[in-house]
Amino acid sequence: MAFLRDGIAPRAYQSAIAASALSRGNTLCVLPTGMGKTLVAFLVMEKKLSEGRAYFLAPTKPLVRQHYKAFLSMANFPEGEAALITGEIAPAKRAELWKRRACFSTPQSLQNDLKAGRVSPVCSLCVIDEAHRAVGSYAYTFVAEECASRGALLLGLTASPGGNRKRIEEIVAALGIRNIEIRTAQDGDVAPYIKPLDISYVRVPLGKAFSEVRSLLQKMLDDNSLYLANFGFVAPTKSKKGLVELHQKIMRSSERIRYQSLSFYSTVFNLVHMLELLETQGMETFLSYIEKMKSKPDTKARHRIFSDRRFIEALRLCTTAGEHPKMAELVKAVKARQGQKLLVFAQYRDQVQAIVSTLRREGISAERFVGKKEGVTSEEQRKTIERFSNGEFSAMVATSIGEEGLDIPSVDTVIFFEPIPSEIRSIQRRGRAGRLKAGSVVVLITTGTRDEAYFYSSKKKEESMRRIVGRMQRDFSSMPLGKRAGGQKAGGQRTTALGGEWKAPPASSKTAAPSKQPMPQKTAGFQTSTVPQEISRLQASAVPRESPRSPPTRATSTVPQEISRLQASAVPRESPRSPPSRARKRSRKPSVQKKLSDF
Repeated sequence: MAFLRDGIAPRAYQSAIAASALSRGNTLCVLPTGMGKTLVAFLVMEKKLSEGRAYFLAPTKPLVRQHYKAFLSMANFPEGEAALITGEIAPAKRAELWKRRACFSTPQSLQNDLKAGRVSPVCSLCVIDEAHRAVGSYAYTFVAEECASRGALLLGLTASPGGNRKRIEEIVAALGIRNIEIRTAQDGDVAPYIKPLDISYVRVPLGKAFSEVRSLLQKMLDDNSLYLANFGFVAPTKSKKGLVELHQKIMRSSERIRYQSLSFYSTVFNLVHMLELLETQGMETFLSYIEKMKSKPDTKARHRIFSDRRFIEALRLCTTAGEHPKMAELVKAVKARQGQKLLVFAQYRDQVQAIVSTLRREGISAERFVGKKEGVTSEEQRKTIERFSNGEFSAMVATSIGEEGLDIPSVDTVIFFEPIPSEIRSIQRRGRAGRLKAGSVVVLITTGTRDEAYFYSSKKKEESMRRIVGRMQRDFSSMPLGKRAGGQKAGGQRTTALGGEWKAPPASSKTAAPSKQPMPQKTAGFQTSTVPQEISRLQASAVPRESPRSPPTRATSTVPQEISRLQASAVPRESPRSPPSRARKRSRKPSVQKKLSDF
């Protein structure tokens, strides 16, 4: 009896990728959403199930359930030998289910049961869906190491491993990848199956009222950023990731400046988030965030915001500002597509609810699709998807929970309420449309705001991802099998930057990343190695203020510019500059708080 049921015919590229994985070892399969990564896994399972148990892992329970049902419907495999395993099942029952030949589970459930001794890591195959998650301490990394060390073949599936080389190499190391198979819409064996996807970008001006509110908040942010810079911390106000890293830096600083710095950092972070909501989301979401801040215990950081006369004026302007200009464009786009199934993505839960309410007021049937933080159960999520598939409502408005694993092949249009800086999430969002028939994607962009920055950031990262993964695929292909990464154990240590021979880490220790020793460089006026000392000197010379009421003086306000100039000076310049002059000495030490009451 054939393994696949009648009518299930693998495409040429699916068979080629499966054969490559079986012959070359641990494989990372990168395929566009809707191009059949799951069937590739089933083709590999056909061979490996004859050798032993197979684990098929996915990050969410709805996605695990989807793969389990797809396997039973596509393969001639006894249902009694397949198991759907989640944390909702009692431990004793899970121990019995793990004995079956084909086990579908979340990585967390398998990790917990491996640690508890309820299941053996011995298997012939471990399929890792959404493999871009296999970084850091995520459960995939533990499970991969356990299974690979017992000789299992690892097969990672993803639509995008990311556009950061370091992250991609971390995935490759965690899964012990020896082979990469990537296909894009332009590849000859994939192109015939790609459905037309019309992508349009709708640019919307922010509007006068919103711009006035933004101007007031931006001035507050600029002033508080200067106060923070007086303590030697330059806030990257255009990057949330940079702000998170700055917080870690402050926490490592001396107690002499730490707690006052955290207070101003909290003010800066809240203002950055307010500006993001105002520019990219809407008035309702912006005001909702402010109400949540007011409901929390008062701190100096929050008092600094709410007592500022500019903030009071901004709130007054909000009463007549109306809704974000993008909302009208969203309604227009939805009404122009009556009769279609539409999937609308928004970054924040409050905005999802605001969009649903607006669409309903306009006579459009819409429902929200959010995660468990809103008290929604897996069963409620499943029923919402089922109702949407059955046509009971036309527009489903989702947060990021809708980006991975939604089995809704009939979606006609996907609408981004805002661009997102993550290339992985952008690819997943777009992949919801044009799966079985032609589809369209609409991206709403507020001009002159973070929307534009996020759009170009994501686009650049996607291009980078294709270059990096394509180059790695060529490097792996040209390398003899004996010298490829991986071996018997995932997480081996590479001896060269890329494509070199790997060696397994000692059994008694974790894998350590190779250290890098940069060569010192000469710059205009001084050695690169002196830049940190110069920055430290400038940071120490900044004068913290007793009160944030008055803005910093010109002498201290130049400190962040001097620091930025010194950092940039590590790159050789055509014309040398003279070293910065010393700012005036600290007049008094900042007071030390005994607890993080300001933060």
